[in-house]
Amino acid sequence: MRGSYRISTKLRQFGLVAVLAACAGSVDPATDLESRTPEEIYRLAEGMLQQGNAVRAGSTFGEIERLYPYSEWAKRAMMMSAFSYHSAGDYELSRSAAQRYLDFYPADEDASYAQFLVALSHYDQIVDVGRDQGTTFEALQALGATIERYPNSEYAASARLKFDLALNHLAGQEMEIGRYYLKRGHYTAAINRFRAVVEEYQTTSHTAEALHRLVEAYLSLGLNDEAQTAGAILGHNFQGSEWYENSYALLTGEGLDAAQAGDSWLTSIYRQVVQGKWL
Repeated sequence: MRGSYRISTKLRQFGLVAVLAACAGSVDPATDLESRTPEEIYRLAEGMLQQGNAVRAGSTFGEIERLYPYSEWAKRAMMMSAFSYHSAGDYELSRSAAQRYLDFYPADEDASYAQFLVALSHYDQIVDVGRDQGTTFEALQALGATIERYPNSEYAASARLKFDLALNHLAGQEMEIGRYYLKRGHYTAAINRFRAVVEEYQTTSHTAEALHRLVEAYLSLGLNDEAQTAGAILGHNFQGSEWYENSYALLTGEGLDAAQAGDSWLTSIYRQVVQGKWL
């Protein structure tokens, strides 16, 4: 899930002058940079970026930080180093450069983009639901920081969308593990996973199926009250879904209704969702 930021757009955003490929090609990248001005190094790095050598560009932008620390060119280069490394898929170096920018310039107008790059460096590494989700949690934290600290920035909307997608990803992992347990008759373990989706990820697309799987698991254990309550919540929120139709068939097949019954953790959910009682 790579970020879709065009190099030319970002160059314009930071008020940079476009570099002619011929200019970049006339300079030997291996030339000793210490003899050059920060602007010359910056232009050289821009040319590398334009020509598709994003890793070398990120490294060259970084040299400005080393040779001319705390200068205006170093400030620009820090951000462009983060952008270059992200374009190259080197998320660790991108995150490091973006975090340095935040540490040095937390109130700068481009701090919101630096924070967003930190979030993207995690988000773009999210893998399939069957693997460790530590990166997803880190992405959620960084995306949440983007939304909280810079709610009116141009990156807030994208951060919110990616936050929701990351939550959906975590819920998907819980569902996958829950289905695995359910198929093998490990009903209590399955219930714990489906419960996590209902309680922690209720805004995701997996909630309806999680409620249906709870109906299945509870009926398999003979816990009819819990099965009925799960069915009632499902019917209230997702009555037109296939998951409710399947749960309704299971319940009526056992002579049961999709209605609140007994007193369990689902009773609290029922009171909140269906009755609007939060206390």
